[in-house]
Amino acid sequence: KARMLKKFQICFCFFFVSGILYEISLLSGCFFSYMPMSKHFLTPEQVLNLGKSIIFLETTERLEPPPLVSCSVESASRIYQDRPIILFMKGLTNDTALDMNSSYAAFSLLSSMKNVFIFPLQMETVFQETPLLQWYNKVVPEQEKNWVHISSDASRLALIWKYGGIYMDTDVISIRPIPEESFLAAQKSQFSSNGIFGFPAHHKFIWDCMENFVLKYNGNVWGNQGPFLMTRMLKTICNLTDFKGTEDHSCQNVSFLNPQRFYPIPYPAWSRYYKVWDKSPNFNHSYALHLWNFMNHNRKTVVAGSNTLAENLYKAYCPTTYQNLIQNAELRDFT
Repeated sequence: KARMLKKFQICFCFFFVSGILYEISLLSGCFFSYMPMSKHFLTPEQVLNLGKSIIFLETTERLEPPPLVSCSVESASRIYQDRPIILFMKGLTNDTALDMNSSYAAFSLLSSMKNVFIFPLQMETVFQETPLLQWYNKVVPEQEKNWVHISSDASRLALIWKYGGIYMDTDVISIRPIPEESFLAAQKSQFSSNGIFGFPAHHKFIWDCMENFVLKYNGNVWGNQGPFLMTRMLKTICNLTDFKGTEDHSCQNVSFLNPQRFYPIPYPAWSRYYKVWDKSPNFNHSYALHLWNFMNHNRKTVVAGSNTLAENLYKAYCPTTYQNLIQNAELRDFT
């Protein structure tokens, strides 16, 4: 009996491991036709090593993604159905028991999407084998007034350098695939954003950015490790000129994408997303739309039936978020 039990245990382990390896092979073939619960067996490294991930970061402690974060992740999941969509959350730990049955509505919604993965953000692990580790070991987060933004700026660089893919801010709504592999997004002529960028793994430009991050570190200046870092590093390899029309720029195999690609509504006009338009823009020259949530100090939100531009974008590109977190939430509040 003992011998038969041992054989049974060995067979069970074999089939269990074979099942996990099979699903990883499905992932590597860009097929996400498996049961969502099986995603719990995959580690961040296993998913990231597949390459071409779309990466989002939540560097606050909150565990309930707001509707805009949910919309950003869902829209990417729909536009890039053959790529892993990863949301790293600092508030999560390996012991946090959250899944599709979570009481957090947005967390449950996103967990149910087949190509969406939600992992804890463990910065010390992320910064291993990068120039950022020495900085991270010295910095005192409690003394940094911009720590949420600075830690995000650092984490996105390390993740893209290690694994490649596209990084997006959590207030970016995807509307069509980005055709470029190595790119920065122009916020305006001769000024780069760091809210969206993509590179293959181990790209020299990202390594140089991490070294400059440490060399020129100044936590008191907002954006010094973010868009200003990207801009000054881009200027070291490119002779930047103003954009004319909707063309993109390129130098040394890095594309500098026109502001129309992601910022057709510039940040001084950010509130236009929450207004009713006589005629909605088509955004034919855009790959995604940045909604400038950092500027939204009054916390404008999407309201069902308001017919604002933001509501129409939710309906078109993140309909599940719109139905569950906007329409149904307002109905529950009303009842």
